[in-house]
Amino acid sequence: MKIVLEEDILSNNNKAAEFNREQFQKSRTLVINIMSSPGAGKTTLLEKTVQALSSEFRIGVIEGDLATEKDADRIRALGAKAVQINTNGGCHLDARMVAKVLPEFNLDEIDILFIENVGNLVCPSGYDLGQAHKVVVLSIPEGNDKIPKYPVMFRRTELVVLNKIDLLPYLDFDVQQAIEDLKGINPESRLIQLSAKTEEGLEEWLNWIRGAYQKCLKPAN
Repeated sequence: MKIVLEEDILSNNNKAAEFNREQFQKSRTLVINIMSSPGAGKTTLLEKTVQALSSEFRIGVIEGDLATEKDADRIRALGAKAVQINTNGGCHLDARMVAKVLPEFNLDEIDILFIENVGNLVCPSGYDLGQAHKVVVLSIPEGNDKIPKYPVMFRRTELVVLNKIDLLPYLDFDVQQAIEDLKGINPESRLIQLSAKTEEGLEEWLNWIRGAYQKCLKPAN
């Protein structure tokens, strides 16, 4: 006997994602879903981003973690609105979680909303949150095997931020190999090299955000 399951197991999530997307498009809010393994530097990158862009844009942040509000507190200390979602063991954010906290923001007063997903290179890639862009942060200490070992994550993201390049002189990481691995999995993806700590290369990331925001403002055809 062959049983065919017609219903998409992610259908409920996708319905919530469409609801979120409608809210974001209505308010012309650019939403960027940032993913990575734990410790890659997502929060530090967001801190530097908020500091650099707060004079140009009204920024909000949704922080996803299993527990605590430590990352949200770091963003709040910079004067940006931050809402924490604790998954209590869940390995990713889903669209319904995001939808529940959206009322805590006035989206008409938010130009850019960053969603810092739970640290994980597997589960977050499969869940649409209603974002305009998916970004994955990869760090030099993680080594060269992450792109080929976690192809789904890198196949579903349009930008890879290679963080902690200030450590290149001290660690065995081949940047060119990472670029080739990424092209082999996702030829359309782009890789930006930077150090959130020293801010080397940060301007390229900031310019990418500025460009994405300008596209967000354009009405759909």
